[in-house]
Amino acid sequence: MKTKIVVVAGHPDPQSFCSALSDAYMEGASGSGAEVRKIDLSRIRFDPNLRFGYRQRTELEEELIEAQKWIRWADHLVFVYPTWWGAMPAVLKGFIDRVFLPGFAFKYRKDSLLWDKLLTGKSAHLIVTMDTPIWYNRWIYRRAGIQVMKRNILQFCGISPVRVTELSPVKPSTEELRRKWLDRAKRLGAKAAGIK
Repeated sequence: MKTKIVVVAGHPDPQSFCSALSDAYMEGASGSGAEVRKIDLSRIRFDPNLRFGYRQRTELEEELIEAQKWIRWADHLVFVYPTWWGAMPAVLKGFIDRVFLPGFAFKYRKDSLLWDKLLTGKSAHLIVTMDTPIWYNRWIYRRAGIQVMKRNILQFCGISPVRVTELSPVKPSTEELRRKWLDRAKRLGAKAAGIK
């Protein structure tokens, strides 16, 4: 059976380097036999705010219903996004707030502090760009934004393992280095095609 992969392109600019990384990853994965779908957050339109919190249901836009369908379908999820102010962009956070809902991604148990992880059986990979040097993000900031995405969101919902690839610093990087990063994303996609 082919590995089913969903790539979430989490940069609001369709001409960003993150978009190019997403495409390179998809090329490597599909070229190695995986079935691949892309959720491009620069292209879909939705309200990123969970208007009523969990007090009242906020109806999902058609594109978010479609996103939930593809996430259910996938064996492996890939999130490609930049680090801004130590965390993911607002569009990606809004997507998670609206899509990873109780009843879809997790379910609290009645009269309990425990919860059911509804996305168990899936794995994930974060490909994260930043301008902060990787060593500084790791030792000074303690990878705070990555830990939120990995532990507090994905693992909370049962997605494991969650691997991380950090690419930095992007702003002063040369064309040659960016080509190497694109090649690396393509290799990661090819490798993921065989994970099932």
